[in-house]
Order: sequence, then structure tokens, then C-alpha cells
Amino acid sequence: MAGDPAVTPVSAPGRPPAAGATQRRPRRFGRLPSLTGRALLPVSLLLWLLSLRHVHLERMGDLGLLQVLPVLYWTAAGLLTAGFLLVLRDRRLRQWWLAGYVLALIAVVHATPTLLYANLRYSWAWKHVAVIDAMLRHGGPVPQAGTLDPYNQWPGFFVLNGLLLRLTGLHSALGYASWGPPLFNALLLAPLLLLYRAISTDRTLVWGAAWVYYSCSWVGQDYFSPQAFALVLFLAVIAVVVRQLPDRTDRAGRAPGPAPPGGSHRSAAPAPATGLAAGAAGTAAGDGWMPIRFLMVLVLEAAIVCSHQLTPLMLISSLAALAIPRRNRRVVLPALAAAVAMTVVWDATVARPYLSANLGQFTKALTTPDSNISAGLANLGIAAPQQVTVDWIDRGLSATVVLLAVIAFVRRPWLRRTPLPYLALAPVPLLAANSYGGEMIFRTYLFALPACAFMLAALVLRPSPRPRLRAACSLVLFLALLGGLFFGYDSKERMNWYDDREVAATEQLLKAAPPYSVVVSMTGSVPGIYEGYDQHPGVRLAETTPQTRELLNQDPLGGLEAAVGFTHPGVPAYLVLSRAQAAECRLTGICPADLEDRLAEVVSRTPGFDLVYQNQDAVVYRFVPNPLPGQEPAAGPSPAPQLPGGAVPQPGGGP
Repeated sequence: MAGDPAVTPVSAPGRPPAAGATQRRPRRFGRLPSLTGRALLPVSLLLWLLSLRHVHLERMGDLGLLQVLPVLYWTAAGLLTAGFLLVLRDRRLRQWWLAGYVLALIAVVHATPTLLYANLRYSWAWKHVAVIDAMLRHGGPVPQAGTLDPYNQWPGFFVLNGLLLRLTGLHSALGYASWGPPLFNALLLAPLLLLYRAISTDRTLVWGAAWVYYSCSWVGQDYFSPQAFALVLFLAVIAVVVRQLPDRTDRAGRAPGPAPPGGSHRSAAPAPATGLAAGAAGTAAGDGWMPIRFLMVLVLEAAIVCSHQLTPLMLISSLAALAIPRRNRRVVLPALAAAVAMTVVWDATVARPYLSANLGQFTKALTTPDSNISAGLANLGIAAPQQVTVDWIDRGLSATVVLLAVIAFVRRPWLRRTPLPYLALAPVPLLAANSYGGEMIFRTYLFALPACAFMLAALVLRPSPRPRLRAACSLVLFLALLGGLFFGYDSKERMNWYDDREVAATEQLLKAAPPYSVVVSMTGSVPGIYEGYDQHPGVRLAETTPQTRELLNQDPLGGLEAAVGFTHPGVPAYLVLSRAQAAECRLTGICPADLEDRLAEVVSRTPGFDLVYQNQDAVVYRFVPNPLPGQEPAAGPSPAPQLPGGAVPQPGGGP
């Protein structure tokens, strides 16, 4: 084929060898590289664990963990990458070594925060724990859920966790939610391999693509969430469907393609594996579904539909793309019809309140595809300078993955006869249809990445007449991809990490706040602030109307009063200001970096704001936005909080 080196084809397992073809002999691999590849796995893991002994989290600045992880950590990551490439080239080693390396990569990237942090990472994970607790407390949907009501309409993930808590006797999901990122990524490996092995039986491509996927998955949707749960199920459905598709080999078992000069057929395409699983089970690939396998697809689709708003639409789009080739329709159309029917029925019944309330917004989004795309691109001018650099690195990593996938599509003609191009493009229509709160561009990348990762691996890991040069270039590229991942994944940890003092402040707030009092914060980066959200209406000042935010910036006290003006007379409100909130304002630019300081200063000297709790990282005030007669504040300000430097902590330093 044009652009591909000539190599002898390998027949798929369970099929007769191609006519006139011989099995490819593995390239001779020296004993020293083989031993080195096996030794680097335990050495890398040991260095990684040793590097976590003395990490000073309080020293994190605008680049998060990147600033506090020691050189030993980065050495471990580099050696792990080099060892993986050595083992990938040594076909004498069992694939368990490759599995060990990929799982080690998952641990190094995703288990590091879990091992370092004493408390659950990321505010949205805390929110999901609170939803599970509330659903358990009410025995079902949570009344008066406010902005969290959509969770009542897509409860699958929360119901499953509630069932797990009841079966195990655990008090709360908080005990295991910290392990969400490494667990979800490890679970994702099984359907990822199933999909890749449906495309090729070449272990170099299969495991190389898996490594590329985990090296480029910087979006950070792997925390304890319905999205992470639904992504695993989504990929499982796609993998099962792709394995059921008819293959494209000819009767001799060869991948189709032109014969090179010389007369004999020589294709660079790996042995196709599509449909092998179906054949092994007694049903020819492409001849329809076995009942048990189709039932499994239906169960997975049902779990996706009831757990997440976006993933069912991504599944429908992906299945529709797979149905474009006529040869696939006998397999794909039943799964597609089931997904569409389930989604329509669910949205028309259980999720109808949410969809009805937002129908105008959805309709408007369909007519403004350009704004949907641009909504996900941050305004780099208002973020911290270091985060501007990180944003450009994230964009560069994403663009590199997409560009190399496009080059692979051009240079590897056999990829065009696989489902991968369809899967890579399937999320794009949703990018133009809705902004999904500014996140659609990231979700598009997330769902396209499995296909793009394999195409990238097919481009980079092909056989070469100069294997050492190819290996060196692969190492440089893999290290660069992994480096980009670290910037995207670990650079915002100053706002995602919560120390014990911030957790204690929230606990004291919830103990002091009577039912139906209002809880006010600058942002959502407060651990546990959503606990009891059905009894404590919440106000996030950074999420109020543009007019209120503008007033807040000009007059912090006036903006605060406008944000809580809806409260009934005599109902108290509790204001919590903390280190992580200030960090979020600075890192993301969601609010002016100094706004929390200015608000803390004016509140501390305003009558009616009573100091409830304070420590080095957080302060809590009680006030009554609309006092009853006789509740007017007494003369004189409340005591000022004694925090480092005499004010709420600055986002650039710790206590």
C-alpha cells in the first residue's frame, strides 16, 4: 500500500494462513533490552512510591502538583515509559507485562492524588457523595433539590452506589470515592482492549494504543461521577458492537489492498480481528446478534440512559456513524434503535421536567453552533499566567492527537476500512448542537480519543527498516504526550485539594446552620458544602447573574446582599470563605483574584456579620439578609478573622 512498508501478512487466529504467506518472524531482540524492560517496571513503581513520602502540599502554587512533586516522581514516569516501549518490542514476553505497565501508568497518574490527599479531591466528587447520602436519606428522589434536581432525573449512578452502601454496611461513599479516578481508569482498560482487539490482533498496536489513550486523557472526567461510570459503559457497548461487525478480509484471509511491485500481495495492515468473537461463539460476524449478547447490550444501554444526560446522545451518534457503511447495518441498527427508543422514553417521562424547563435554551443552542464551540475555549486573559500556559499546552496536546490521527488516516489506508474514522468523527455533531455548559468541546475530545489513540499508534508504531531510530522517536513522542497530560491533569490541584481545616470549617457551618438557612460561598470549591443541600439552599456568588457579579466586583457587600435578597425575612445565611475558593478564582478567572479578600475585609467590619468559626484556611460568618423587626444588627463590627497575614489566605501561598 502507498505509504506503508512491505511486510508479510499474518493470518488471524483460527483462520488458515494467507495463500503464499508465511508467519512474520519476530525481530531479534537482545537479552539486555529484554531484561531492562522487565526490570524497569518494579523499579519505576518503587521510585514512584518513594517520591510520595515528602510532598509538601501546602507549597502548591499556580501549577499545582507540578511544583511540589520531586524529581524522583518524574524519573519514575520517564523510566516507566521507556520500559513499556522495550517490553512492547519484545514479542517473547507475555502480554501480562504490557498489562502491568499500563496499570502502573494508571497508578502513577491517577492514584498519586489519592495517596497524597487526606480528603476527597475535587468539589464535584464531594457533590456526588452528598447526592448519594440525600437519596439514601429520602429513600429515592430528593425533594427541594434546587439546582441539583437533574440528579433526580438521571439517578442510575447514585442508586447503584446507594445499593452498594446498603449491601456493605458502609456509612457513606466518602470512604471509597477518593479511589474513583484509578478505579474508573482501570475498569476502562477492559473495553478499551476489547475494542482494539476487534480492530487488530497485533499486540504492538493494541497495547500501544492503550498507552497512548491514558497518556492523552487529560480532560479529567474520571473522578467519582456519573460521567466516568457512563464512559466505561459507553466504551463497552461500542466494543461489543464493533466486534460483531463483518470483517473486510478476502477469502484467503488477507486484508484487501493493492499488491506491491513484484507480484505478491503484501499489506501493512495488521491481521483484522473484527468479528472473531462472534465466530468463536457460533454466530458469523455480521449475521446478526446472539440473544444473550444483544441482551447484554440492552442492559448496558439502559444503564447509560438512566445515569447521564450526555452519554446516551454520544452513544446514539456513534452507533449512527457505525451504521453508515451498509455492511454494518444488520448489526448496528438494532442496537441503535434500542438506544434511541430508551433515550426518547426516558426523556419524555423521568427527565421531562428538566428538558421542559430548558427547551428554549436547547433550541437556541441548535441555531448558534459557533458559540457552542467557542464556549469551551477559556478567556485566557483573565486566568493566572501559569494557567494560560497550561491551557495552550492542553490545546497543543489535543491538536497533536487529532493531527496525528488525520495523518494516520492518510498514510495508513487500511485504517479507512475500520470503524475508527467513524468513531473519531461521531462526537462532532454534538459539539455544534450544544455547548453543555462550555464543556462540549472537552467531551467531544474525550469520546473521540479511543479511536484517535489507536490511529496515532498505527502511525507511530509501524515496522521500520531503522528500528532504533523509530524507537527513539517513539520514546520522545510518548514522553511529550505524557508531559502534556501532567500539565492538564495536575496543574489545578491547588483548588482541588482540601486540607483538614477546610473540611472542619464546613462541618462547623453545617452544625450551626438551622434547617432551610442559606449557605453562601464564593465558588463551589468547599468540601462538603452540598451536604444536606435539600435543607440548605445554596448560593455560589461566582455563578450568579452577570449583573450581580458586576455589582459584587464593584461593591462586594452590595453584591452579596443582592445575591441573597431572595431569602425570607428572618432566615439566616452563612458565608464561608476559604483558601480553595480563592485559588479557584485566581486559577480560572471565574472571579477577580482579589475579590474574596475584599469581601472578607468588608464583612469583617460590617455590623450584623457574626463570626461563627475560623482557622488558618477558612472563616464562617452568620448574617440575616432580611432581618425582622428587632433583628437589626447591633452597633460595632464582628471580630476580624485572624488568618495568615490578618486576612483570608492568598491563593499563592499556604499557612
